[in-house]
Amino acid sequence: MSPSPRRMPLIDAFKAIASQLIVLHHLSSYGPLSESARELAPQLLDWMYDYARVAVQVFLVIGGFLAAKGLAPQGESVVQQPLALIWKRYRRLVLPYLAALGVGITCAALVRLWLWDGWVPSAPTLPQLAAHALLLHSVLDQEALSAGVWYVAIDFQLFALMVLTLWLSGKAGALAGQVRRLTPVLVGVLAVASLFHFNRNEVWDEWAIYFFGSYAMGALAYWAADDDRSPLWLGVLAAIVIGALVIDFRLRIAVALAVALALGVGRRTGALEAWLDVRPLAYLGKISYSVFLFHFPVVMVMNAVIPHLVPRNPTASAIGLVLAWGVSVAAGAFFFRLVESRVR
Repeated sequence: MSPSPRRMPLIDAFKAIASQLIVLHHLSSYGPLSESARELAPQLLDWMYDYARVAVQVFLVIGGFLAAKGLAPQGESVVQQPLALIWKRYRRLVLPYLAALGVGITCAALVRLWLWDGWVPSAPTLPQLAAHALLLHSVLDQEALSAGVWYVAIDFQLFALMVLTLWLSGKAGALAGQVRRLTPVLVGVLAVASLFHFNRNEVWDEWAIYFFGSYAMGALAYWAADDDRSPLWLGVLAAIVIGALVIDFRLRIAVALAVALALGVGRRTGALEAWLDVRPLAYLGKISYSVFLFHFPVVMVMNAVIPHLVPRNPTASAIGLVLAWGVSVAAGAFFFRLVESRVR
């Protein structure tokens, strides 16, 4: 969810739409508001629950695309100090994440006074807090303190894996005299391993390699869209991913492929800087990480407060969900201005 120094409206729009879908997914998944509103619009709520979460693939692909742009813009690794880059990424992700987590823990404590339900996080323990700060909560089987925090850990793992892969490819390529060829090849090999093996087994879903196929699609689409490369390379990428889908169809991988191809074609044609250049989408894309981090405390509070203020019926609950959606976006914008923009 990191920003790029050069504005690309298509990426902003994808991030904006994906972040809103994730908010809608969580609104449909937790609390009495969604349970009551489902009587009014069961198909819509079920769709939000079942499919809106696939939008996380958009962020995975964009992450790989921007990583390639920043770390190997010509397909040749420019990584010289991998640990410094990984540490910088950790700070960029974790400082706003910890601030949002602190607010979420406070909100959960207040909500438990009115609403006791399994989806409201319990009071944290010291091991939980330490695991979350180190982005190891999933690996160490610690209960999540907020919805979606698994993604922050995976994003960090993916970036670290990409940095180390590019650094090694640069070292090995320098010895072999084939730096530009070796970098995409190594990333491609890891992507194939992920798509054809690791991503098909959920036992790996706490580790970067499970998601690396989607992340690498973004990077490979960036490199394949170079002006001096044949456009057929995007076709090769599509063919490999389609082969993985023929063996085991996964909607998340199909969505990742569609996003990767859109970014690749957009870069090759110049449309990356022109498509969907709409100011509200650009703004929502800019604040997408803050919305992602900060919306769950809002979801908890709204689910605790609204049913105590108005009669519990499907119409009132549906209005409450829409209100919670709007407040989530507004709170995310405030959090961006107060915290994330200063971290940047």
